[in-house]
Amino acid sequence: MRLRKIREDHAGITLEGAAKLTGMSDTTLFRMETGKRRITTEEVAMVTTAYGVSWEERQEIIEFVRSGDSGGWWEKPLPGVPEEMGLLASYEHEALTLTDWSVMLIPGLLQVEPYARAVLACDAVTQEDVDVRWKARKRRQRVLGTKDYTAFIYEAALRMPFGGRQVHRQQLKHLYGARDRGIGLRVLRANRPVSVLSHSWLYLTFSSVSPVVNVETLGGAVYLQDDRVDPYTRRLRVLHELALSVSETQTMLGLLLKEI
Repeated sequence: MRLRKIREDHAGITLEGAAKLTGMSDTTLFRMETGKRRITTEEVAMVTTAYGVSWEERQEIIEFVRSGDSGGWWEKPLPGVPEEMGLLASYEHEALTLTDWSVMLIPGLLQVEPYARAVLACDAVTQEDVDVRWKARKRRQRVLGTKDYTAFIYEAALRMPFGGRQVHRQQLKHLYGARDRGIGLRVLRANRPVSVLSHSWLYLTFSSVSPVVNVETLGGAVYLQDDRVDPYTRRLRVLHELALSVSETQTMLGLLLKEI
């Protein structure tokens, strides 16, 4: 995080400019700035020298990295929390916009605690791991209100009663209030074609690099960049065309709450 500030405020260059200056790819530099890639003290020395940082400040930054105190909470994952969750949080922290598409579950950023615990329990993990993973998920939710966030949710996800009737109702009420919290929530009705939107993903945009897509698989999270993002950009346009508006979604949620 500090490297990005130095690049922008001290050197006054873009990520692409920094890549030319340092001889490193812009993707590598981005991964270093966001914590996706562990940075060595040698790399810190090289990059800060290229940025024209003074010797004194350069030594301070090197010691900062060596001490392991840099970064957000995700830099030191809690025991029992998958490493990719910390990586996802770092991406979310850096992003300008976040757009969720969720097929069978409410997106993690919008889950209430009882619902999240019911979902996590389905993974056959211990109660202790459920506690820790919920704590990490709740920390991720701090990003809401600081980013432009939109969630597209397939109707089937709204009707899945994880945790029972009361939990289901609590979760829907939380979603019903999303608009008042500045969240763009839009539902894709079950009668709309969804063949090209078969799995869930998170689309993130950034100020200095191309978008990144996070795709959840059985083997863990996959991060797509560059031309591999193009199909998801097209799918995002389809979602904007087919999904209910925020206002229509609000009306639908109100009707669902009356059914429960």
